[in-house]
Amino acid sequence: MILGVGSDLIDVRRIERTIERHGERFLARIFTATERAKADGRARRAETYAKRFAAKEACAKALGTGLRAGVFWRDMGVVNLPSGRPTMRLTGGALARLNAITPADCEARIDVTVTDEGPMAQAVVVISAVGVPRSVGSPSLARGN
Repeated sequence: MILGVGSDLIDVRRIERTIERHGERFLARIFTATERAKADGRARRAETYAKRFAAKEACAKALGTGLRAGVFWRDMGVVNLPSGRPTMRLTGGALARLNAITPADCEARIDVTVTDEGPMAQAVVVISAVGVPRSVGSPSLARGN
């Protein structure tokens, strides 16, 4: 079941100007160490930061809070699974919110897609609840046990 959907679109030039103006202060406030390492290793650094910025905005929308109610920028970080598929790693207030909206018998799954086509970057985040398989020998909820 889908728990939340968020999308965001940002002009890469806005991120470039903000990095030029505020540099380290901006980067440290918004991005995780993992995100910074990934972006700083890329030739198109600003595009990488812009996509991650958009993903954070989209994730906050999907959580249903925006950037308030204890959800902060660095509570949400874009990471890649071994397959290369992007997802979000949540901590702090973002993780607390995710746990609050996820049904007890489910696990949360966060799907992320990011793209850029100069000068724009876009992200879409879908948070879903996925049923957790019951262990062998445990009663089935479907049978009313």
